[in-house]
Amino acid sequence: MTSRLKPKHQRLVLLAVALVALIGAGLLAAWALRSQASYFYVPADIAAAPPPPSQAIRLGGMVEKGSLRTASDGVTVNFIVEDGAAKVPVTYTGIVPSLFVEGSGVVAEGKLGTDGTFVADNLLAKHDETYMPRELEGMTTAQVREDVQATLE
Repeated sequence: MTSRLKPKHQRLVLLAVALVALIGAGLLAAWALRSQASYFYVPADIAAAPPPPSQAIRLGGMVEKGSLRTASDGVTVNFIVEDGAAKVPVTYTGIVPSLFVEGSGVVAEGKLGTDGTFVADNLLAKHDETYMPRELEGMTTAQVREDVQATLE
């Protein structure tokens, strides 16, 4: 004698299997992406509890005035990121963003070296709310509107 499930029970079993598969896929994706997560630190966080040297992190803060130095190779820059409570020396090799200047905000992606120097793989320069693109500097509001209108036509 064969026992068959009623259609109502078949739907419940199918729903349970689909739910388990969905949860399994979510857990698998989270496990696969765990090494890709990049934690955000400020210099005070690094001073209090430095992350392991192998962990990819983001360091955010202000570029200390007077700390920006370009190495003799022309592409390596050394500077200090500070947050008012602590300072972290940073080294970066590559082309720096055009907004990257002393006293500006920066987010550096990379790893903390064993000597306490942050080795950045990528720099993201931040600007304040008074930022004005170079192309628009010195223009009146009316001239800016004319230029915008000209691009829309």
